[in-house]
Amino acid sequence: MKTFLLSLLLLAATAATAQTAPVSTRFSGTVRDAAGQPLPGVNVFLKTTFDGASTDSLGRFDFRTDHPAGSLTLVVSFVGYEPLELPVTLGQGAITLPNLRLKASRAALSDVVVTAGAFEASDEKRGSVLKPLDIVTTAGALGDVAGALNALPGTTRVGEEGRLFVRGGAASETKYYLDGLPVQTPYAGSVPNVAARGRFSPFLFKGLVFSTGGYSAEYGQALSAVVVQNSTDLAPETQTGLSLMAVGGSASRTKRWDRTSLAVSADYTNLAPYYHLVPQSLGWEQAPLVLGGSLKLAHRTGAAGMLKLYGTYSRQRLALRQPDANPEFATTGHRIGLANDNAYLNATYRTPLNGGWSLNTGLALTQDDNTIHPDGQTVRDLDQSAVARVVLTNDSAGTWFNLKMGVEGYAQRYRQHYQAAVGAPLRALGLDEQRGAGFLESELLLTNRLAGRAGLRTEYSALLGRWNAAPRLGLAYKTGANSQLSAAWGWFYQTPTTDLLRVSPSLRFERAAHYLLTYQRLVKNRTLRAEVYQKDYTQLTTYDPNNVFNPSAYQNAGRGYAWGLDVLFRDRTTFRMADYWVSYGYLDTRRQFRADPVPAVPTFAARHNLSVVGKYYVRQLHTQFGFTYSYGSGRPYHDPNQPGYNQSTLPSYQDLSLNASYLTHWFGQFTIVYVSASNVLGRNNIYGYNYASTADASGQFPRVAVLPPAPRMLFVGVFISINKTTKVDLNARPD
Repeated sequence: MKTFLLSLLLLAATAATAQTAPVSTRFSGTVRDAAGQPLPGVNVFLKTTFDGASTDSLGRFDFRTDHPAGSLTLVVSFVGYEPLELPVTLGQGAITLPNLRLKASRAALSDVVVTAGAFEASDEKRGSVLKPLDIVTTAGALGDVAGALNALPGTTRVGEEGRLFVRGGAASETKYYLDGLPVQTPYAGSVPNVAARGRFSPFLFKGLVFSTGGYSAEYGQALSAVVVQNSTDLAPETQTGLSLMAVGGSASRTKRWDRTSLAVSADYTNLAPYYHLVPQSLGWEQAPLVLGGSLKLAHRTGAAGMLKLYGTYSRQRLALRQPDANPEFATTGHRIGLANDNAYLNATYRTPLNGGWSLNTGLALTQDDNTIHPDGQTVRDLDQSAVARVVLTNDSAGTWFNLKMGVEGYAQRYRQHYQAAVGAPLRALGLDEQRGAGFLESELLLTNRLAGRAGLRTEYSALLGRWNAAPRLGLAYKTGANSQLSAAWGWFYQTPTTDLLRVSPSLRFERAAHYLLTYQRLVKNRTLRAEVYQKDYTQLTTYDPNNVFNPSAYQNAGRGYAWGLDVLFRDRTTFRMADYWVSYGYLDTRRQFRADPVPAVPTFAARHNLSVVGKYYVRQLHTQFGFTYSYGSGRPYHDPNQPGYNQSTLPSYQDLSLNASYLTHWFGQFTIVYVSASNVLGRNNIYGYNYASTADASGQFPRVAVLPPAPRMLFVGVFISINKTTKVDLNARPD
């Protein structure tokens, strides 16, 4: 388990800054075509900076910049149109440009010129985009990124894991990226049948893109999905944050200078007092205890460069006795303890170059020291890794295409030590990996109605001694003023996971082929997106479960498939103070991998998944209320008392969660009081069954159900922003 603190600590500050950015220079206006029709999706930004915005469905834009006063150039650009550059002077008040006009590019002219709508084959257009407030105000997510993403189509809620399972893929097939760098340990330490939480606060990010397939060649080592997270730049203002919660507390301090900001935070979580008040189904000997802290430095270099440094450390401890069907644990339960220490450092730098090029480079270091004590055994995993990358982008390479290219290097040192009992000999396993990757990609305007994306990614693994080449293609066709049809295809490779490579390093890359067709319509903050997909797996790793430490028992003989339909409808317009979305996913999947003796539906896949999320702001009460209803059809599981494999089905998963956020001022300081409750109806959700290793006298294998630690989770917190200067309009809906 992981603290709620980093996820919810900045709720007060962000709810405020989402209303009004720091006082500087505000730009607003409307972009139209030559015929006077509004153009949505137009990029409006200040040249040599990263400040700007995209126009909405009515062609409107609105953004602020804290760039020092002086003269700059405002650029208005859109694929298929000639870019427009306007000189502007900052520091003399708001700048309003109500009637900007773009002319169609000669390279894009044809018999019919489409003048409305963005039609890019990019992940931002095809994927689901969430803001930090979307995450922390989604009931049931408890401020966890994966918890919020599980309310989107394409996912299956696996309550005993807490991780993301996308379109029939295992959790290891979804890769997280922070500022372009892959994150090696996105989840906190966990023990079997106790859900893990993400390591990062949602408020670390400007927003995130969740792409469930067909993603850019920029991203690798992910067979199923990527979560792309971009961190914030300069902090908006100097302030202090204080959080008081039923499960602990935290404090933060942010200092803002002209070109630099520094933020430090410390948090403490101890669930022991909460567990004494709320009965638990698990026998906790040490309730989850987490100590942690983080540091974030941002510095503007030159006219438009940005250097960012983010570091975090967490120390996690817990111990419990879990129900176990084996006779020796029938009365006492199966004891397991966890000690996890994790350190992470991410440093990135970006800057514009000459000739329309820009540079984005970074380095990330991770050390994860994880020790598990199942009964008298000790299993210690020490995983150290470093990843670096350099990316060059030219958005003005031509009037009808751009270029992006990059290289990436990865090094890993992994060691595991196992001791069956105190004084027993140690068994050591390990691996050393060096991996290199490169990619080249271009987005192309093929006609006025048709855009494309073509890319190629290649990787080399020194451990496997193998190369791969992954071509990827995307197309988007403009079907109407507010709609588009997209298609994507590609190959996606991933090295087998560390627990497999530590035994047999001579495996091959696992591979998945994606085929997607997407329809999307966006009108006045109403979004409808429907996607059909097919995913084919080859070269999956299989092994003999009765001989797990024999390298010759491992081979790339597994195969599988997943196909289905995902639908999302979101509406932020119909009801003035409301925001809601409905997501549904249908999944048909079967695979043979790891210890599966035959192809079967995996235990983490549900055929039907439904989520309904609603948020409503009551202006008179200065309170936002939210709910989430989740449904998942029964997942399969293996019952050794029945013939076949994965032949039985769990009851359906159902959960109704509620939350409320009250905005106010205490002693002149902006404050939020936050209350949430998961599974308010107390449904007895069963996540699976653990069976005894041997049959009883009747020839049956006894079993015990895998249940949540408690039927409900209650959370109460008070979040105070001290010395905050930005005012908050308590009558406006948080956005």
